[in-house]
Amino acid sequence: MKALTWQGNQDVRVEEVADPVLQEPTDAIIKVTSTAICGSDLHLYSVLGPYLSPGDILGHEAMGIVEETGSAVSHIKAGDRVVVPFNISCGSCWMCARGLFAQCETTQLREHGKGASLFGYTSLYGSVPGGQAEYLRVPQAQFGPILIPDGTPDEQYLYLSDILPTAWQAVKYADIAPGATIAVLGLGPVGQFATRVARHLGAGRVIGVDLVPERLALAEEFGVETIDLTGRDDLAAELIDRVDGRGPDAVVDAVGMEAHGSRAVAAAQKLTGLLPDAVGRKVTDRLALDRLGALHAAVKGVRRGGTVSVIGVYGGEIDPMPMMEMFDRGVQVRMGQAHVRRWTDEILPLVQDPSDPLGTQRLATHHLPLTDAASAYEMFQKKQDGCIKVVLHP
Repeated sequence: MKALTWQGNQDVRVEEVADPVLQEPTDAIIKVTSTAICGSDLHLYSVLGPYLSPGDILGHEAMGIVEETGSAVSHIKAGDRVVVPFNISCGSCWMCARGLFAQCETTQLREHGKGASLFGYTSLYGSVPGGQAEYLRVPQAQFGPILIPDGTPDEQYLYLSDILPTAWQAVKYADIAPGATIAVLGLGPVGQFATRVARHLGAGRVIGVDLVPERLALAEEFGVETIDLTGRDDLAAELIDRVDGRGPDAVVDAVGMEAHGSRAVAAAQKLTGLLPDAVGRKVTDRLALDRLGALHAAVKGVRRGGTVSVIGVYGGEIDPMPMMEMFDRGVQVRMGQAHVRRWTDEILPLVQDPSDPLGTQRLATHHLPLTDAASAYEMFQKKQDGCIKVVLHP
């Protein structure tokens, strides 16, 4: 089959690889019909190389048709249409029983001190071949795949794999009261959905922050008040000034480790990605830094006693944080990988609504064949051609 493989720093290629096969009774094989490039895939493209090996198959947002199932899989069968959550969870362990599917004890990577295994996301998370491919082996298929109806566009359901539950969790963790004000930093795909979810869940005022014109314009189409970050030196002060001299009740950080600015840290991240793997892993594990511009703006710009919900991916070990200010202002912080299956039952009625209230069919700007994946990664990273979201079709 054809699959997108990582070959080195900013070097991904579509290659012929072996077809996946059933390995466990709880496996399924999916013929992929749509698979998307996620913003967190870009971290693999340029920062997290020390934990990848040439030939690793990328991608964790996928859906398709069931080809084959193991003997322990009963809720789906060959011919069914499914979307596959990005985290691999068993549904029955201590963590899963509490809705903490991203911490599944059955698939945890204890040797690395990490949570549930993820599709296509480094040796830290199991080196499980990803979904930017023609076929995908799905472990723990007795629980993970979500059955969806035939006769509907892929795009209506594809984002249930990751970014829509991720945005939903971000807003839920923000714990906003009806009529509250929430700011979302970063209007990439997750940030776009977070603004729409916030409005749906009762926020009275939603502020979106970015510096890409196309992202700002798309958010405005959904009734979001925007702040263009271009040329602004103090986003936190701007947030406080805009919201009654106090700041928003909650701030969602949908940016993560590669925020704009922090040039010295950006250079260090790039250098680490170019080190030999053994050295790069040690540096990342003990000395890694993130670009913290967005996170610092969130904790300094939220109102006193407010909540910061962090859904952008971070990987630092020695990141400096303004602890005195956070303590004095009583800022609450929640974060973590999205527990996809925890939220899908709540989201499904909205996805199935013909009026498309969350705009699932108004996000992707580029639909491309899988064979164009390498150029799509570059375009997405560089924010070229008005790119907000890429969906690949094997």
